[in-house]
Amino acid sequence: MMNHIYMIRAKKLVTVSDVGTIDDGAMVIKDGKIQSVGTWQQLRNQHPTIEVKDYSNYALTPSFVDCHTHLLEFAPSSLYPITNETQALAGKSLLLKALTSGITALGEQVCGHPKSTFSIDDYRKIVKDIPMHVSFAATSISIGFEKLAHFTAITMAKPVKQTDLVDNHIVNELSVQSEYPGENLFINATPANFTKDAVPRSGEIIYTFNELKHIVDRFHKQGKQIGVHVAGEEAIQMTLRAGVDVLHHAHGMMNKQMKQAKAQGTKIVATPMGGTHIEPNSPENILELVNNDIEVSIATDAYLPPFPNVSWLPFSNQSLQGPDVLMKIAEPAMKLLVKNGYNENQVLALITKNPAAILGKEDRFGKLDRGMDANFLIADGIPGIDINDVEDIKVVYFRGKEVVSRMN
Repeated sequence: MMNHIYMIRAKKLVTVSDVGTIDDGAMVIKDGKIQSVGTWQQLRNQHPTIEVKDYSNYALTPSFVDCHTHLLEFAPSSLYPITNETQALAGKSLLLKALTSGITALGEQVCGHPKSTFSIDDYRKIVKDIPMHVSFAATSISIGFEKLAHFTAITMAKPVKQTDLVDNHIVNELSVQSEYPGENLFINATPANFTKDAVPRSGEIIYTFNELKHIVDRFHKQGKQIGVHVAGEEAIQMTLRAGVDVLHHAHGMMNKQMKQAKAQGTKIVATPMGGTHIEPNSPENILELVNNDIEVSIATDAYLPPFPNVSWLPFSNQSLQGPDVLMKIAEPAMKLLVKNGYNENQVLALITKNPAAILGKEDRFGKLDRGMDANFLIADGIPGIDINDVEDIKVVYFRGKEVVSRMN
């Protein structure tokens, strides 16, 4: 409906913009966009007659952006006894779970899967009617079974040889099809969402430096940034030297490499739950990355079994965890950042503004500012700082429409 305009009021409005936090704040929403942001009194004086949605007992923040997930391709058959006929239905159910967890934008990896005939275009069609923004990264993947398994988003269910991963046609198609720098390449063989005993070769480096540099250059010539799955000092150094734009995971990154990443403008997508063969990003590691002025996003890499025996994860077993745990896995790092002097806007950026920039959508969502999509949450406190349970997220708005509500 055009010309639909209303005002929304909150006890605390955390904008994650230059404005910062506004106590007794308000926003004017028109046709799904934020028209203005300010104090309640200021905006009420300017708009004395428009509809008001009053959440003056709650906090209002941008909704979450999870820029690294596997909800449509790998997760469905890992969670449900589905067939190819019901994969799309299972994927939609997982998107709904993400939405009810406060996530209104996702970065989804399409890697190629031995049991799925879906193409990246098929996945784009699946998400069309979902009130959520989904960006797709076209990738190739190497899984660390005893006999390495390689797939690509281009060849889908058909396995490929390791030498095919550098094939110019496949690389060009990956760059063309990819909408953002997700984990376009797996520098190390991945454990995927298998337990350690099933993937003994996870961590093995797949590419030579010359192969990687060739692929990076081809992406850049297409005007595309490139992201990679990477962990371990040797592999990380190779990616920095090759000019990779976004490092997903970067587990085991050394301090000198952080300084190099800062100098090069390299971004990091931290995954505290796991995703590689070595210990994932701890709260202290994320603090060190931020202290080095690296733009850091926190993502779930869902669905994953949590990395075992690390102190910051609240899970008692290795059952697969999804997007609903984003606040839980981000909270230890976010609280540590607050303890070290970062304010709530800077900290909340790790699950809102920064991942929106990874998706190339920093001018659309991830903060609350004039002209941005009205994607926001109403919650019992500031996510990841005051609260970590999705039940404390009371309402989710997407493009100005209420799409989730736990209000009585």
